[in-house]
Amino acid sequence: MPIIESAKKKNRRDQRRRALNLKKKITLKKTVKAAREDMSPANLLAAQKNLDKAAKQGLIHHNKANRLKSRLAKKAKA
Repeated sequence: MPIIESAKKKNRRDQRRRALNLKKKITLKKTVKAAREDMSPANLLAAQKNLDKAAKQGLIHHNKANRLKSRLAKKAKA
């Protein structure tokens, strides 16, 4: 356990951020999975939007977001 007050504060902040990031990642995975199962334009748009947001926020790398969007589009086109 941290002793210094600033270290305690950082620990609290990290826990809050971890919870928020985990929630965002779960939402992202759900939308991508829904888009894979049902290739409706609404699902694809939602998945692409969430992937872009996650990349912008630093949850995932921007190349990973682009790769997943490309694969979804390729599967939808086929």
